[in-house]
Amino acid sequence: MPSLKRFRPRRSIAIIAGLAVIVIVGIGVREFTGRAVQSSGSEPPPAVPVTAAVATRKDVPEIVNAIGNVQSIDSVSVLPRVTGAIEKIEFTPGQDVKQGQELFLIDPRPYQAALDQAKAQLAHDQGALAEAKMDLTRYQTLQQQKSIAGQTAQDQVFVVQQDEGTVQLDQANIEAAQLNLDFCHIVAPISGRAGVLQVDLGNLVGPSGAQAGGATGSNTSASSTPTSTASSSSASTGALVSITQLKPIYVNFSVPQTALNQIARNQAKAPLEVNAYSQAGKLIEKGKLTVINNQVSAATGTVALQATFANPNNLLWPGEYVSVRVTVATRSNVVTVPASAVMVGPNGDYVYVIGAGNKVNRVDVQQAARQGGVSVISKGISAGQNVVATGQYRLDNGTQIAIQHTAAPQPAGQTAANPAPAIADPPP
Repeated sequence: MPSLKRFRPRRSIAIIAGLAVIVIVGIGVREFTGRAVQSSGSEPPPAVPVTAAVATRKDVPEIVNAIGNVQSIDSVSVLPRVTGAIEKIEFTPGQDVKQGQELFLIDPRPYQAALDQAKAQLAHDQGALAEAKMDLTRYQTLQQQKSIAGQTAQDQVFVVQQDEGTVQLDQANIEAAQLNLDFCHIVAPISGRAGVLQVDLGNLVGPSGAQAGGATGSNTSASSTPTSTASSSSASTGALVSITQLKPIYVNFSVPQTALNQIARNQAKAPLEVNAYSQAGKLIEKGKLTVINNQVSAATGTVALQATFANPNNLLWPGEYVSVRVTVATRSNVVTVPASAVMVGPNGDYVYVIGAGNKVNRVDVQQAARQGGVSVISKGISAGQNVVATGQYRLDNGTQIAIQHTAAPQPAGQTAANPAPAIADPPP
């Protein structure tokens, strides 16, 4: 029992010390928490990160967008004019050919023989005509001497006229035979790109409806048509090859009738610029508007236009579809901002202007046009003011911002991969 009494005071001291530590820790936690709450209540909210841009003045084209179809100015199918076997093919399919360049050679021997025959017939009949003229001179002399009857001399006049007609017929047969011989040399009627070859070397070809061994334009006389060993019924009468002109080339497209008056008025001053873009938004070629159709389609409310492109690199191909942008006019020295800077509210369009201390202020604006990532501002802000380009959805008047990046001004007329339709003032 004495030992228990000896340890009791030490145990009381330990309990008191523990309680003191607990009280001190509680007071410290309370003080720290109070200061933290007081500190958090006095600090301003964090700045909102945004992208900024500067309102600038520049020239902005007024654009009308459309979908166009590329069309060749001239496209021909090369057909044979005489019947015969293909002896030579003198071009490479899929390559450019020049107007007048020889493409095929049809076996010319039957037509050369026909020409020689016609020339021989002419020589024979010219001899008969010379003899008839000589007899006419003799008969006329004898008639003057009253040695023969006048009827005899007159009959000889008619003989000379008949022989002259025969000679003229022979000359026409020679021309026809020469023409048929020339037709054996098939040349390109236009300059352009040759298509797929439709015949092979040695194939028998001929014009549609030609007689056996015959040729277009030849006389039916035996002396003017060559002898053929094959019937045209077994000859191919289709196109040998097609040629399509690529330089220059057309692009056909339609625009709403609401833009017609402005386009026609400005086209009368100078041909409007028309640019053709790929479906990915890449510029292909630049051209000029050349044709405005003479009527509006009642079914669609559109008018057909046609632009001409030089197409020096053959980038436009007949039949393909392209995006077309017509520069109708140019807005000079107007205030522009990135299109993303303009917000749409219940009371109209507005932007957030960046003021002193990077605080923003909401300002109502009026858009005159919006295209190619650029908005033209006609009222509300002036050039040189800083505006918020992105990040507006967390902003309000007086909100503190942190500018993460300043967007560079986008060139006027620049198009995106899928350009949005132009929003412009209606033409007067």
